[in-house]
Amino acid sequence: MPKLVSSNLVKGKIINISPPQTLALSFLIIIAIGACLLKLPGASTTYISWVDALFTATSATTVTGLVVVDTGADFTVFGQTVIMCLIQIGGLGLMTFAVLVIMMIGKKIGLQQRILVQEAFNQTSLGGLVRLVKHLFIFTIVIEFVAFLILSIRLVPEYGLQKGLFHSLFNTISAFNNAGFSLWPDNLSQYVGDPIVNIVITGLFITGGIGFTVLLDLWTKRNFRTLSLHSKLMIVGTLIINTTAALLIFILEYSNPGTLGGLPLADKMWGAYFQGVTPRTAGFNTLDIAQMTTPSLLLTIVLMFIGAGSASTGSGIKLTTFIVMILATITFLRGKSETVVFKRAIKMKTILRALAIIVISFLFVLFALFILTITENAPFLEIVFEVFSAFGTVGLSMGLTPDLTTAGKAVIMMMMFIGRVGPLTMAFTLAKPKKAPIRHPEDEVITG
Repeated sequence: MPKLVSSNLVKGKIINISPPQTLALSFLIIIAIGACLLKLPGASTTYISWVDALFTATSATTVTGLVVVDTGADFTVFGQTVIMCLIQIGGLGLMTFAVLVIMMIGKKIGLQQRILVQEAFNQTSLGGLVRLVKHLFIFTIVIEFVAFLILSIRLVPEYGLQKGLFHSLFNTISAFNNAGFSLWPDNLSQYVGDPIVNIVITGLFITGGIGFTVLLDLWTKRNFRTLSLHSKLMIVGTLIINTTAALLIFILEYSNPGTLGGLPLADKMWGAYFQGVTPRTAGFNTLDIAQMTTPSLLLTIVLMFIGAGSASTGSGIKLTTFIVMILATITFLRGKSETVVFKRAIKMKTILRALAIIVISFLFVLFALFILTITENAPFLEIVFEVFSAFGTVGLSMGLTPDLTTAGKAVIMMMMFIGRVGPLTMAFTLAKPKKAPIRHPEDEVITG
C-alpha cells in the first residue's frame, strides 16, 4: 500500500500515513467540525447534547440519514444548512473538494493527491482520476440544478418562495448524495402518490448511486456495447435488482393496511416503486417502515447490505461486489476455470477482493449486532434493521434510532463511519498489509 509521509515538527519524527488512514482521518475531521457547528446555540431550536450533535454530524457526513432529533423542527435554518453542507462534502468526498481547490488555484495535481482520490473512489489505476474529478463536479452541479428547479416548481406554490426553495435545495442535495435526510417529520410519506416528487427524488439517488465512473463512461461512449465491463454490470444489475425489488414490495405489501393496503392502485405502484429502489443507500421513505411485513423488511435488509455502486455517493458492499460473487459461485458450481460475463473474464484478484469485502463487512455487522443486543432493550429485528441500515449508510429505520442508548449511538456511529469509508479501507486503516517475501507449498484443506 503506498504511503503518504508527513513530518511531526514538534517531536521531529516522521509519521507514515497510508491513503486509507488519510481518507478515514479526513472524514473524522469533517465530522468533528460538523458536530461543533451543530452544537452552537444558533444551530438548534432546542437543547441538543454533544452526543446527538455528533450523531447528526456523523449521519450527515456519511450520507446515512439516521436521526435522533427532528431535522426540520429541532434545527434552525443555519443548522439545516450545516447538515446540507456536510451531506454534500461527505457524498462527494473531502479529497474530491481538495483536488478541485488545487485545480482552481492552478496548481498541478501531485502523485499523493492522485493516490488519495484513487483510494476514495476505489479505482484500480491512477489514470484518468483528474478527469473523473472534473466530470464529477460538472455532473453534480448540472444534475442538482435541474432537479432543484423541478422540485421548486412543485414545492414553491405549496410552501411559498423562501421555504419552498430551501426545501427543494435541501432535498435535492440529500437525494443526489443518497443521504435520506428530510425536513418533514414523516420524510416523504405525504408524497407517496406524487409523480414529480417520486421521479425526481428516485432519479437523483439512482443517478448518484450508480457511480461517477459509470456516468462518465456513458457520457463519453454513449453506446452500451462499447462500455466498460464495470459499467455494463452496474447498469444491468441496477435495472434487474430495482425492478425485482419494486415488484416484490408491490406483491408483499399490496394488502397491508399499514403501507399500501389503503391506497389507490396508482399510489400503490408509486409507493412500491419508491420503496423498492430506496433501500440501496438512499434512505428516503414514502411508506411507514415499521408497518411493513417481515418478508419486506428482510428484503430491505438484503438490499441495504448490497448497497450502491463503486465511486458513488452510496455505500454497502457495492452491487458489483455482489454480482461478482454470484458469478464466481455459478462458475464454481459449473466446474469452469474462468468467471466470464459479457465475453470478458473477471480477474481472480477481483474475485478475492469481493470475497474479502463481504467477509469483513459481515464481521463488522455481526460485531455491532452482538454489542447492540447487550446495550439495547429492543426487538431483535429492529436491531438487525438498524445495524444494516447504518452499515449501508441507508438511513431507514423501524423507529429504534431516537431510543438508542449512548452506547448504542456510539455503535451505530461506528457502523455509519465504516460503511462510508468502506470495510476494506477500514481494514487497511487498522492493519498493516505486507507482501510475503517467500512462497509456501500448497496443501489441501477439506471444506464444505
